[in-house]
Amino acid sequence: MKDYPYSMNAMYKVLAISKQAVHQHRAAEDRRKEELAYVGMIVEQVRADHPTMGVRDIYYMMRPEGIGRDRFEEYCRELHLSSARAVNPCRTTDSSGVIRFPNLLQSLIITRLNQVWQSDITYIAVNGRFYYITFIVDAFSRMIVGYSVSQRLFTEDTVIPALKMAVKFRKGDPLDGLIFHSDGGGQYYSKKFLELTGEHHLKNSMCLYSWENGKAERVNGVIKNNYLAHWHISSYEELLAGVDRAVTLYNNEKPHITLKRMSPAQFEKNFTFAESDVTAPGGRDIRLCN
Repeated sequence: MKDYPYSMNAMYKVLAISKQAVHQHRAAEDRRKEELAYVGMIVEQVRADHPTMGVRDIYYMMRPEGIGRDRFEEYCRELHLSSARAVNPCRTTDSSGVIRFPNLLQSLIITRLNQVWQSDITYIAVNGRFYYITFIVDAFSRMIVGYSVSQRLFTEDTVIPALKMAVKFRKGDPLDGLIFHSDGGGQYYSKKFLELTGEHHLKNSMCLYSWENGKAERVNGVIKNNYLAHWHISSYEELLAGVDRAVTLYNNEKPHITLKRMSPAQFEKNFTFAESDVTAPGGRDIRLCN
């Protein structure tokens, strides 16, 4: 074992490559796998909205970095997504061979804020290409505590900025032991994301079927269909502004039957015992407990 580092260095020398080049290649491969791991989920969402859209059209609308058209189509064939079909709402991508965390929400009764956050990534089409929106929702109050809008599916563009926003939004609140629940997408088990959840002592949880992450998926549908779809968004910049506006309206004004016809902000204000000034995601001042 003591000779192992020397042997590796000798191999690098024989192959005329540097250790740095090897690490860069591995990092690039990890990023490719990370994006590919979420392709199936996005394609299934597209299939639900556009049952007859071909995977080649989907490829050019997604424009995934580091994944060629042929590899994209091959991967879709592997997932049986290469032709129009009836979408099974309980199906998710095959996660064999990847990290999967147990579903910590099974039989769990949610009774307080910051007990469970649920997250999901969705797509939206703007002028012939796809962009990606990541939401993090407090499962108790339905408050969108964090979100991001991105042009790529990489972890640093999607779940990491959304989680950083959520942590900042809940600043001062104890988050140790908070359950972060998601689907099995590659972004949610990437090294960088797990480092961030570990830093804040969050517990990672994953669902096997999409309906087991229903609160996050419902938020996706509400923001896309009840708000963005009516605003005639035609550019990435307009999308950024539109999502900010939609989150503001959702958090502060949209009543929920399950919250006794209150908005998430009103519900949190009524539920909490003490209040302090904070700014909710979306840019509007509200009062919440710390």
